[in-house]
Amino acid sequence: MSRPLVISDCDEVLLHMVGPFAQWLDEAHDIEFRMVGNDFSKALRHKGSGELVEPGTIWPLLGGFFDTEMHRQTPIPGAVEAMAALAEDADVVILTNLTDRHNEARRQQLAGHGLDVRVFTNQGPKGPALRAILDEYRPSRAAFIDDIASHLGSAAEHAPEIGRLHLCGEPRLAGLIACGYEAGHAHARIDTWDAALPWLRARLISTDTGETQ
Repeated sequence: MSRPLVISDCDEVLLHMVGPFAQWLDEAHDIEFRMVGNDFSKALRHKGSGELVEPGTIWPLLGGFFDTEMHRQTPIPGAVEAMAALAEDADVVILTNLTDRHNEARRQQLAGHGLDVRVFTNQGPKGPALRAILDEYRPSRAAFIDDIASHLGSAAEHAPEIGRLHLCGEPRLAGLIACGYEAGHAHARIDTWDAALPWLRARLISTDTGETQ
C-alpha cells in the first residue's frame, strides 16, 4: 500500500531566506532589504543613494546568494522536527523554485540540517511539477506546503485532490504576503510548525475512514 506524501517548499517554510539574504546584501553589496507591502521588487535599495535596485538586477542577486551563501540559512523553528515526525509515516520531498544547478546544493544543505530528503527543483508555477511528483509516487494521501499564495493556486489547479497548507515561518514576511487561504487556494493558513504538524498529521495519517482531502 502506498504511503502518504508530504511535498514541501523550502525557503521561509523550512529555512529562513530573507534574513540571511538581507544580511548578505548589506555586507557584500551595500544594499538595504526592507519589505514595504508585499512587493519584493521594491524591497531592495542602494544604501548610499536610497534608489531602488533595478528589477533586472534582483534575480542575479538572488542567484548569487544561492550560489555561495546558502550556508547562512537556518531552520524555521520546529521545521526539522516536524519533517522528521511526518517522515515516520509518510514520504517527504521538497519542491523548491531554484534552478536545476542548485538541486544538489539544496539537497546537501537540507541534509546538513538533518533532513535527508529528495529535492525537486522548479521554475515558474509549481502545479505541473507537483502533478508530476504525485503521478510518480501515487500516494494514499498528500499535502503540499508553500509560503506563496500563487503556488498554492497553481497546486489547486493541477492537483485539487490534495491538502494545501499556506505556511510562512518568516515573521517579517508573514503579515505582508497575500494569503492563500483567504484566496481560496489553501485549506489552511498556519505560520508555526507547532500548529502545522497536528494539522498535517490529521490530514495525512488519520486512521479514520471518512473524507480526508
